[in-house]
Amino acid sequence: MAGLIRRTDIDEVRSRTNLGDIVGDYVTLKNAGVGSMKGLCPFHEERSPSFHVRPIVGFYHCFGCGEGGDVFTFLQKMDHVSFSEAVERMAGRIGYELRYEDGGAATDHGNRARILAANQAAANFYVEQLTTPEAQPGRTFLGERGFDASAAERFGIGFAPRGQALGKHLTSKGFSEDELVTAGLLGRGERGDVYDRFRGRLVWPIRDVTGATLGFGARRLLDDDNGPKYLNTPETPVYHKSQVLYGLDLAKRDIARGKQVVVVEGYTDVMACHLAGVTTAVATCGTSFGVDHIKIVRRIIGDTDNPDTTGTGEVIFTFDPDEAGQKAASRAFAEEQRFAAQTFVAVAPEGLDPCDLRLNKGDDAVRRLIKTRKPMFEFMVRRVLGGFDLETVEGRVSALRAAAPVVAGIRDQSMSVGYVRNLAGWLGLDPAEVQRAVSSARSAPGNHTQPDSRSTSSRDDGQQAASAPAIDEPSITRLATDTTTRTERDVLMAILQHPELVGQSLMSKAAAIGFTDASLEIVRDAVAVGIAHADSADWIARVAAEVPQRYATLVNQLAVAPIPAREDKLPGYCTSIVSDFIDRDLLREKRSVMGSMQRLDAAADPARYAEVQRELVRIETERRILRNE
Repeated sequence: MAGLIRRTDIDEVRSRTNLGDIVGDYVTLKNAGVGSMKGLCPFHEERSPSFHVRPIVGFYHCFGCGEGGDVFTFLQKMDHVSFSEAVERMAGRIGYELRYEDGGAATDHGNRARILAANQAAANFYVEQLTTPEAQPGRTFLGERGFDASAAERFGIGFAPRGQALGKHLTSKGFSEDELVTAGLLGRGERGDVYDRFRGRLVWPIRDVTGATLGFGARRLLDDDNGPKYLNTPETPVYHKSQVLYGLDLAKRDIARGKQVVVVEGYTDVMACHLAGVTTAVATCGTSFGVDHIKIVRRIIGDTDNPDTTGTGEVIFTFDPDEAGQKAASRAFAEEQRFAAQTFVAVAPEGLDPCDLRLNKGDDAVRRLIKTRKPMFEFMVRRVLGGFDLETVEGRVSALRAAAPVVAGIRDQSMSVGYVRNLAGWLGLDPAEVQRAVSSARSAPGNHTQPDSRSTSSRDDGQQAASAPAIDEPSITRLATDTTTRTERDVLMAILQHPELVGQSLMSKAAAIGFTDASLEIVRDAVAVGIAHADSADWIARVAAEVPQRYATLVNQLAVAPIPAREDKLPGYCTSIVSDFIDRDLLREKRSVMGSMQRLDAAADPARYAEVQRELVRIETERRILRNE
């Protein structure tokens, strides 16, 4: 697991990278004076260029929207990657070998780089093979679904020939069999012999948000292939099926710009949507849409629990009408409240998936499918009602009992009232009767969902079954959204959820710093009191027990709210956010001490002047230790 990248390496990569070249991959830049370039800002819509880049200085700034930073900031915002990923990406571009603070991590990164390189080489090989006579079944498959050669090229589709062609090709390129097995490109038999994992199949590259190839999805073509219809890369050090979305590399910019993502069920559905103009489509890879996928989507569309931005994004699911599609709908509905954005469902007429819909009815039909989507709650309620005979009294009563828990799950108070009214209309029942059924379902044992008292549809950090706090209870969703408060919140989340990663030393220093938010400061005090028990199994319970009772909910929310980092990035994230928080306070303290020094007369009071000097040295020493300098 990679540790923190050495600061000296970060500075070296930054100094060796030409910001103008990187930004130029995304924005058309023109000279704007000595050492300056400008173009249209990629972060907001504008007609006159106000986005300025200074390659020599290594910084950019938009005078229209205020966005600015260095090359790493730019990549983080454009490609939605973490800071470490941005540094690693630039290091790979210039061929610089990074060093990590935890010793062996550099080797881990080297292995990752080799796997990614092998995957890219395999992707290139598969693309070349698609033009061979052996690949005719693959070209036929694509053609029958309305995809020509340009579409195949756009999505990087290739063909895996039979035999050991890929293994021989990649070993000739210098990759070892062990590396290729680790990458999932080769399999190893019981006798230790290796074989190509994908043979005689059409192959789609599965890429991350930066465009790096993590793995592949392969479709069966031949009648004598007894394998599954779709075969994906197994879990590898770089490919985790629950954390990837097919097509995200192509869709990310339009998703971020339009605050909309369309989740479809297959590779060809993604292709059909993009070719039809729905360029925000993505798909899962051999697994259902889950929590890790939600984290990815929320990060890109900017889906937050801030009441001022709630509901501004859209997540649209498409499902097949068959049993598998209905199960997928139920799973998506179960996770619906993890989104602050509005969720919708789009089901094509005649049960066609996007690929078949485009093939049979054209591109416009695919666009209409997305435009005519229905809210997720309406879809689920109508699906429940579809299982009953509403022409009979018994059927309507049974339908009400079945649908009431669905409406009871709506946290937004105003939306809940609206669906009570709609459900009454669909059933032909008195709204008061429906309201009683919904209230009863809400208070039933095992159902802890309570309507949110706010008019917006915000969620308390995705905790589906969490009770809404009383109006006077501090809540993570009611915290201010300024940078300082967000930082204090994230520091406490790291300490509460991963004290073993933060460490006693950093925790003690952070707990001694004053917080600006009064509610978070109370939680900080409880952390300081119980810090000796941070490694105990009841760590969270101890902290919650120390705060006044009405603050216990806030402690629990901080303890379960999603941390914006992948599992393999958690150690670096937790230590860096707490370290930066401490460093900021030391900087404040340094400014105060320097002010005292300027006001002192060294000749008149040499002892006090020497004491202030020692204090300044202490602060600088702590900062250097903190930064590992």
